[in-house]
Amino acid sequence: MMCSTTCALALCIALTAQYGGGGQRPLSAEEVAKQESKHLANIRQVTFGFFRAGEGYFNADGTRIVFQAVPNLPETVFLEPRANQYEYQIFTAELKPGAKPKQVSTGEGACTCAFFSSDGISLIFGSTHLNPAPPKAPQSAAYGRSGSRYRWSFPEGMDIFRADLDGKNLSRLTDADGYDAEGSFSTDGKHIIFTSFRDGDGEIYIMDADGKNPRRITHAKGYDGGPFFSPDGKRIVYRSDRKENDLLQLYVNNVEGTDERALTENESVNWGPFWHPDSKHIVYSTSRHGHANYEIYLMNVDTKAEERLTYHDGFDGLPVFSPDGTKLMWTSNGRGTDRNSQLFLADFTLDPAPQPQPAGSP
Repeated sequence: MMCSTTCALALCIALTAQYGGGGQRPLSAEEVAKQESKHLANIRQVTFGFFRAGEGYFNADGTRIVFQAVPNLPETVFLEPRANQYEYQIFTAELKPGAKPKQVSTGEGACTCAFFSSDGISLIFGSTHLNPAPPKAPQSAAYGRSGSRYRWSFPEGMDIFRADLDGKNLSRLTDADGYDAEGSFSTDGKHIIFTSFRDGDGEIYIMDADGKNPRRITHAKGYDGGPFFSPDGKRIVYRSDRKENDLLQLYVNNVEGTDERALTENESVNWGPFWHPDSKHIVYSTSRHGHANYEIYLMNVDTKAEERLTYHDGFDGLPVFSPDGTKLMWTSNGRGTDRNSQLFLADFTLDPAPQPQPAGSP
């Protein structure tokens, strides 16, 4: 969903470790709890036992999640990790205490951007398992400009696959040259929206749920990605670097691609937008507080009124709502004890929703 990509998640985790805190004093635990309590309650860690995990999504009834993770290495001596040991694989799990996650991807290549079908009986994800890169093959930087401090790759040979919830009956939905990933379903289950480089530039496409009849939605120069349908099926939201200035901005559009409107226009990396069930609000992550401190914001896409949701030091990103809007799940590397990225969950309350600021307000 942002999807968000595997490389984007790794990017922000690396930035958190590399850059300072943006000149801002980290808040105390009491201050964080007070600030976050306006919309979030009962914050708890979801995933355990992984080297890192993140980018999780709910199924249609909110009882199960799908996410990407890198398993921990076994405790041993002189172990030689396999070629793709540190690449993400796809896992599902029931959302209940003690549930054991099940790997549904093949274990080969790199995976990203999993999403449940609307009927809950299958899922999609991006994978390079049919075209795995050599263990030490360099990857070109598909995002990032000259002199940029952050950059990531979109693996050649990544395609979108559909499988049953246990990983069986795996079928390939895209076979264009280059990168196809960042896919998600429409609420009615009839279409998949995704990002592709098939025309030489990162653009957004919509195809039928069986992979047929792809049509291009965006046409501006620059990467457009991480798209999601609104729950009512009328709009899409995504991120873009079309200004080619090392930043990402958010856009909303109709499903025909004829009514694009910028939601952010600032000097930050804004990404991972995801719709609230009311089809009016989104959550997203931004670097406006520094590259070591990505935080989650809530926005009304019609008024652009917004409000900060997370205040914890470190990376908080890739936020998603449960289908009923009562839960928020996201990826964080600052809240766990080991500082590795894991999934976190909170009870969410929309009210009071963000309101437009009076004219002249800062």
